[in-house]
Amino acid sequence: MEIKTPRLSLRPLGPEYFETVQQYAGDLENAKYMRDLPSEKPEDTLRFLRRVGKEWEKAEREQGLNACDYYEFAVLWEGTQVAAVSLYPDEARETAELGWITNKAYWGHGYAFEAVQAVIRFASETLHIHRFIAHCDTENTASSHFMEKLGMTRIAEYGGRHNKCSDEERREYEYELVMQE
Repeated sequence: MEIKTPRLSLRPLGPEYFETVQQYAGDLENAKYMRDLPSEKPEDTLRFLRRVGKEWEKAEREQGLNACDYYEFAVLWEGTQVAAVSLYPDEARETAELGWITNKAYWGHGYAFEAVQAVIRFASETLHIHRFIAHCDTENTASSHFMEKLGMTRIAEYGGRHNKCSDEERREYEYELVMQE
């Protein structure tokens, strides 16, 4: 499984990307607005990557991408993993939640934007998912702008968000993108 863009290659995320994932997953500045990061222990990162790898194996074993409950992609630029993009379909496989993170050493180059657009195309064309949602901390203005640039519309604001590196209850935005079928 590989998705290609003009600059990037998206491949199944798994344990082989442990070092590059740990670079951004364990970095507080890189992950301060994330619910499940930063990853304080490298073994937590490895456990996550093993679980993700097993999910991709389901597609191979069961002969199809629809066998996966979720999709985590490593984003490679010139052979180096610079980001990751996730796609989590709902049970009916009508809506999928998007997520992304970019190693801060590669911020500002448009890699995540290009990769998320590619994952949206993949989900729409291959999985026949046409509604996408994404969430961000209300203080994460970069993420809000990113979603708007993708063509997403803010549809809600909620309380009750808990980011891993903050003890206070936060607020979050929910964005939506509906593609033409």
